[in-house]
Amino acid sequence: MAKSPSLASQETVETTTEFGKDKKPDEEIEMEIRDMFMLHLDINSSLSSSTTNSKYKDQFVLRDGNKKQIIKQPLWIRQVSQDEKGKTNGNSTRPLFTPDKMNFILVWNSKTEVGKSSESFERRRVFESNLEKEGLLLEYEEPEANGLNFVKVFAPQNVLKRYAEILKLRLPMRKFEHISEIRVDEVKIPIFSDVVSGLQSGLHKFAEPFKYDENKFKTRVNELTATFSRDKEYLFDVDADFFTPSMRSRIIEFILKRKRLTEDVDDEFAFGIDKCLADGIYIAAYPLHDGSLKREEGMRYKLFSEWASFSKIFKLQPLDAVRDYFGVKIALYFAWLGFYTTLLIPPAIMGLLVFLYGVASMGRDIPSQDICTMSDIRICPACDHFCDYWSLDETCLHSKIMYLFDNETTVFFAIFMSFWAALFLEFWKRYSSEIAHRWDVTGYRPEEEHPRPEYLAQLRNVKERTVNFVTQTTEPRVPFWKMRFPGIVLSVSTVLLMVLMGLVAVIGVIVYRMSMGAALNAFHEETIKGHASLFISVTGATINLICILIFNQIYGYVAVWLTDLELNRTQTEFDDSLSLKIYLLQFVNYYASIFYIAFFKGKFVGYPGGYNRFLGHRQEECSPGGCFMELCLQMAIIFVGKQFLLSVVEYHLPRIWKIFNTIKVISGLQKEDQTRYPQWVQDFRLVEFGQQGLFYEYLEMVIQYGFITIFVSAFPLAPLFALVNNVFELRLDAKKLLVHHRRPVAQRVKDIGIWLQIMESLGKISVVTNGFIIAFTSEFIPKMAYRIGYSPDGTLHGYTNFTLSVFDPEDFEFRSNPALARNDSMTHTPEFCRYTDFRYPPGHSKEYRINEIYWHILAARLAFVVVFQNFVALSLMAIKWVVPNMSTELKERIRREAYLTNEIIIRTELLKAKGELDLNMEYEDGNEEQSPEESIRSNGRLLRRRSTRRHETGDVTDGQIVV
Repeated sequence: MAKSPSLASQETVETTTEFGKDKKPDEEIEMEIRDMFMLHLDINSSLSSSTTNSKYKDQFVLRDGNKKQIIKQPLWIRQVSQDEKGKTNGNSTRPLFTPDKMNFILVWNSKTEVGKSSESFERRRVFESNLEKEGLLLEYEEPEANGLNFVKVFAPQNVLKRYAEILKLRLPMRKFEHISEIRVDEVKIPIFSDVVSGLQSGLHKFAEPFKYDENKFKTRVNELTATFSRDKEYLFDVDADFFTPSMRSRIIEFILKRKRLTEDVDDEFAFGIDKCLADGIYIAAYPLHDGSLKREEGMRYKLFSEWASFSKIFKLQPLDAVRDYFGVKIALYFAWLGFYTTLLIPPAIMGLLVFLYGVASMGRDIPSQDICTMSDIRICPACDHFCDYWSLDETCLHSKIMYLFDNETTVFFAIFMSFWAALFLEFWKRYSSEIAHRWDVTGYRPEEEHPRPEYLAQLRNVKERTVNFVTQTTEPRVPFWKMRFPGIVLSVSTVLLMVLMGLVAVIGVIVYRMSMGAALNAFHEETIKGHASLFISVTGATINLICILIFNQIYGYVAVWLTDLELNRTQTEFDDSLSLKIYLLQFVNYYASIFYIAFFKGKFVGYPGGYNRFLGHRQEECSPGGCFMELCLQMAIIFVGKQFLLSVVEYHLPRIWKIFNTIKVISGLQKEDQTRYPQWVQDFRLVEFGQQGLFYEYLEMVIQYGFITIFVSAFPLAPLFALVNNVFELRLDAKKLLVHHRRPVAQRVKDIGIWLQIMESLGKISVVTNGFIIAFTSEFIPKMAYRIGYSPDGTLHGYTNFTLSVFDPEDFEFRSNPALARNDSMTHTPEFCRYTDFRYPPGHSKEYRINEIYWHILAARLAFVVVFQNFVALSLMAIKWVVPNMSTELKERIRREAYLTNEIIIRTELLKAKGELDLNMEYEDGNEEQSPEESIRSNGRLLRRRSTRRHETGDVTDGQIVV
């Protein structure tokens, strides 16, 4: 901190005393007052910005019994105006705001055109003056050489109390001795209490190794809470830690969003920090992190070492500490992610068992063994002209790999996952209701939102006005046909265009697969031809993944632009519209190719003598045994590849932006100034988390949830890969927030919002898709039909031959004739070739038409879908009925706590009325609404401060303190 010699030379310390013999040196008295002031500022001081006519203006009064000492206001708390240069501590004195008490930082740049303009200076002056009138304390740092100006904002206790009442915050109540007979530590349910206690005891013992170090975090006791009221302050346990850091930042942001930037009353929308940031008046506004990552006593370090560390991946999360540090919204995301990750353990184990069963029983699988030995069966060419006849045994490896995932246990796994998806959501609702009650957000309703600055900027030329019914302020009336309707039409049409672009990309990959298939089959090398299908599947899925990642970036920018055109009034409306838009686009982007392979590929190809063509080309065909393996490969590459690449980008992108911000900070500084930064500068180097920060975290996980529910029957190992990813993802997200991002402003929410509705929709879709995948993509139904109706011995012997129809090469179309692919290894055209279908053989009266076996199997497929969906749907309805959203125990606890709260209030008011209540207050708090005095009690002495008036010269502004 730079010194201010000019100020130091102007200030002297003058004392008058009535202590007599106990007179102390001036320096000792000033130091004593400073220490007292610093020690108790956070508890008792309000430092009101109101003025007074007291004769003690610019003085402090120290009282001790009948003794009085008048001390002229020392330099270290002298008030100055924003116009005064060098607002620094001076003479190496301590700042008024210690790092752990600075709640918010405002930053502006005096070297930018906007920052140094007279209009911006005036708006900052008015804005900061209004903040001080509201009771906030501001401290100005001396400008850096690079033009960065930092304003430190602190909310005294009286301001926090006032806004806690306005925001209806629920806060812990005091414990009174006279009602100690009312037990609040434990609430038992009248029925099943013993059983519940036994189960909880067993679970606690099991969870003991997974608990975090509770010695580093405050143990949350079972406290009663009530909506805070200053009139009933004696009911609450008010102390230095009464307001958590997240509450402090939330209250300050609430004030920042509502203070005006101009004294022009006609400019109704010139208010709020969002408007300041949008206009460049400030370039950043953020709460301060709790010290550096090396300060062991700070909560940031504790969370970093006990929560964000990869060495703690098997430990439970200290969610209460996360809530206190980041607020409910972010803590609820981590609670959901942790709950989701924990509940992935059962499906991960089941999917692994399905895979291991396939490995163990592969040698007993009759169809794959038959394929590996049927070298004499020739399969019809896979493409026109350049493809040759090939032997069935060339797909031996393909059939064995497919069996690992498509075996007898797959259908049971699909049923299990349908139940799991429903149970997961129902249990989450119960768990979230517990969390909402624990964090006092049950029934929370957000306050009325003001219009977005961007929205007002778009309507700056609109003359027609309307009155907002809630806020009673006039707002621009949006012309529907002239502005809103064109924006909506353009938004919808562009989204449809983006969807078509995604489908075109899928078609492009299909064309690549068909072209590559023809090219590889033109080679005479048997090794290449034998692995052509596997190579095409892998490369096609990889290209599709690259297209997906590229389109995702395009979709993000386009979605923001389109949402701006829709003229959403509030930030919540904007966020909901953007969330739905991006999710729909990414839904198509990620799942389109998988839907194609699962439900369309190989279903409409026709037969060798009459292929159905697309753009003049034959459609892709599935290999003998179906497309299940290709579906599995597509799922694995997109799902696993997406998780890996996004994790790498997600972690390293903030690091890049952090380096960029660091360059901005150190540019223009002397080398010796770059060695050590104060905390507010270190935090400025970090990346802004942003309003949409959690959106992309939720989006990534919900896309993953779609993979493990909609298509899980095609890739049973998906839950296992999701579990492994999420174990590290949770700690990675925590580390990003603590290391690479500025501290987000705490926000209150009661649930995870629209994402729960999306997951419920995915759960319903998954029942349909898994039923159709098992019925139409896997070989489960044809194998069952063969065993029951066509197998001579009830086994799968002869099943492969059963699924292959016969074709006479003489009946080929001219453009499908494989004569151009003939080589020396084939001396003659085979008498017959085989293809996968159920059709009559050549020479039959219904030659090449679909036979009755096809219709029998189709009926069995449809019957399975109907039975599967109805069975699962009825079961899910039963689950929802059996598992209510809120447990009976919680309902009883809420009722009990409401009763206890009322009982405490009634008894306390009665004792207060009788004058028998001993409040045992450890502090004395002034009331700024009644008097400008605020009190600080220390060791039996009372320090009083009176607000200073603004000097006529304009050199001093109330509430601005330089230290």
